[in-house]
Parts: sequence; C-alpha cells; structure tokens
Amino acid sequence: MRRTRTGESSSDSERVRPGPGQELWSAPARPRALHGREPVRPSRTGAHGVDRDVPEAVRRVLQEVLRERVRECAALDDTFAQDVAGRVADFTLNGGKRLRAQFLWWALRACGGGSRQAEADTALRLAAGLELIQTCALVHDDVMDGSAVRRGRPALHVALAARYAGSGATGPGEPFGRSAAVLAGDLALSWADDVVAEAWDAAAVTGDVRQRVRGLWRAMRTEMVAGQYLDLHGQVTGSRAVSTAIRTATLKSALYSVERPLALGAALAGADDRTTSALCCAGRCAGIAFQLRDDLLGVFGDPRTTGKPSGDDIRDGKLTYLTAVARARAEAGGDRAVTALLDTSLGDASLSDEGLARVREALVETGARDLVEAKIERLVAVGHRHLASVPLAPRGETRLRALLNSVAAVSVPAPVHVGRTVDGPRPAEICEERAR
Repeated sequence: MRRTRTGESSSDSERVRPGPGQELWSAPARPRALHGREPVRPSRTGAHGVDRDVPEAVRRVLQEVLRERVRECAALDDTFAQDVAGRVADFTLNGGKRLRAQFLWWALRACGGGSRQAEADTALRLAAGLELIQTCALVHDDVMDGSAVRRGRPALHVALAARYAGSGATGPGEPFGRSAAVLAGDLALSWADDVVAEAWDAAAVTGDVRQRVRGLWRAMRTEMVAGQYLDLHGQVTGSRAVSTAIRTATLKSALYSVERPLALGAALAGADDRTTSALCCAGRCAGIAFQLRDDLLGVFGDPRTTGKPSGDDIRDGKLTYLTAVARARAEAGGDRAVTALLDTSLGDASLSDEGLARVREALVETGARDLVEAKIERLVAVGHRHLASVPLAPRGETRLRALLNSVAAVSVPAPVHVGRTVDGPRPAEICEERAR
C-alpha cells in the first residue's frame, strides 16, 4: 500500500466506531437489538416532502432496508453480520451525496411523475438500489486499485485487514482484507437487486413501465462492469488512446452515474421516447463531464476535500482523458522529453512526490488541463441544451440543471430554451472528438 493505513482495533469485541451523526451498524450479539425502534417510512410525507430533501428520504429508506438485511445476516452468523453486512450498511448510509438517487427522482418529477404515493415509494426504492450498486462499485474499485482511503476513512478492505492484523494467524492480513471486501461488494450488489425486485410490491405501474425499468437496470449493471474492466485493461496494456479513454469514462461512470438514473426516472413517469432521449443525451454529456472532473481531482485535487489521496491515477497507470490528451499533444508537438516523462511515470507505483509534481507540470504545460476544463464546460452546455429541447416540469428541470452543474463543478447558466431540436454536435460527436 502506498498510503498511510488508518488502524482499527483487532479486538473481536470491538466494533467499527462511526463518526459524528453516524449509526452503528455492526451486528450486536443478539439480532433482536437491531429492532430498537419502528422503521421510518419516509415516503409517507408524499412527493413534496421528498422534494424538500431527496438524500434524506433515500437515506431513511436505506436505513429501513439495511436494518432488516443486517438482522437477517445476524440470524445467520454474528461474525459475518458484524464484519461484512454491518460494514456494507455503514458504508452505504454514511457518505456520498446520493447523486444517482437525485437524478432519478428529479427526472421523475421533471417528467410529471411522483405525485402518487405508490409511484414515490417505488422511485425511492429504486434510488436505494442505486446507492447499493454504488457501494459495490466503490468497494470493488478500491480493491482493484489498492486504494487505502475512501471518503476520508479507511477503505473497506483496509479496515477488514486491520481488524485481524493482530490475530496471530499466519494467513490474514491484506489478502484477507481484499478477499473479504470482494464478498462485501457482492453482498451490496445482491441487496441492490433484492431492493429493486421488492420495489414492485408497493408499485401500481403498468407492465410496459416495469419492463423498461428492468431493461435499464440490467443494462446498467453490465455497463458498470464493462467500464471497470476497460479501466483495468487500459492499465495492463498501457493504452494511451484518447478515444479509448472517453469510451472507458462513458461506461465506467457516465452511464450508471447519470444517464441510467435519469432514464429510470423517466421510465417510471411514463415519459415518451423523445423526452427520454433528451434526458439521456443530457445525462451522457454530464456523466462524461463528471468523470473528466474526477480525473482532474485525482491529479490536482486536495485530499482534505476529495477524501482520497492525490496522484494515484498516475501511479496506477490509469488511462484517463487528461493524460491521454497530454501525451497526444506532446507527441504532436515533438516534445520528446514530456512524452518520455509521461511514458515512464504512468504506472510507476514508486513514483516520488517530486516525480508526481513534474507530471502535474507537464499536464499544465501541454495545455491538457485547460483543454479538459474547456471540454467539461462544453459538455455541460450541450447537456443543458438537450434539457431545453423538450417540455419539462419547471421545478424538476431547475433541479436537474443544478445537478448537471454540480457533478461537473461548473457555474449554473440561466436556462435558455432553444425549441424542439438541439443545434450543434450530438453528445457522441463531442465525446469522441480528439484533442487538437
């Protein structure tokens, strides 16, 4: 591990200590203790209550769902419930901005849905499923990248390894932590599918809507895995192609982070094809911008703000649009020194802080950083134009515009409706363009 590990007690009798405001989810000795109070059903407040605080409404649904899941695991085995199930629940409940859930909800509201109680209940359950898929993705991503920190806390595989580091056994340690974290991610994915399957219990939706949602859910899970594999493939092959970097960003982040949640909300509302297409195009643009911003933060971000170390993408040799553009521009300009620096630094796990600083300088001097910033702005602008191309409920549209800007960390432009068509390049054209 390259980063400082935050230790956790190895005593079997101790639990993971939550931060301020967090709920302790490690399973107690008696499963019945998990039923300390009656579960809260947030959607009873109706759509307008959810509108006031979508993340909190989703959190309460997750709290109810996860309490029951941890109780079931405790009935199987206390150790499993404490080490794995409880940590999955804690990770899911305590952290993140619920962006995917918000995209789903506000797409539903923008398309005129969510006013019926059963519809709101179904939407919140699907949103909870999205949060559990995100838990699976992050836990597995940290294992594959060897990342020791997530959201300012020890990554799950690090916490599990530290728990048994002093057990005296010959086997545990880091391999145990990684293997156990894989199981934790699998559990989160299993719970996500369960939540979605159970969402229909309170639903009064047509068979067509149900079929569309199931198709989107199935596609999203596959796309997420495909994107993660392309990320790994880029590292092992040393790929530096700009087009491949965009393709990876699209599959790994843009689709499941923004586009698919928007499509799910539109499907629940029974939106027509044209409206759904506009939302998906806007989501594709914003989702890629989101990944490009994450790439920038991975190299230039402040760990105190991002909650994770800076520079690991360089040391891991990840194929990002940022580094692909920098190398392409250096090569086109005949700058062999920068090309050599990037070739030798990317994937160098022992790269020093001084070496990382030189890479950062190269990313600035080649103009790659400014180009990526400009591309983010263009993608978000096109996303807004797609939203303006179809009639949407004003409140929902306003919130979607704010979300599109927040994921890319850009200022919020005033909405300008351009009519029934969107001028200029389509998202795919913008996304596949090569840096010049």
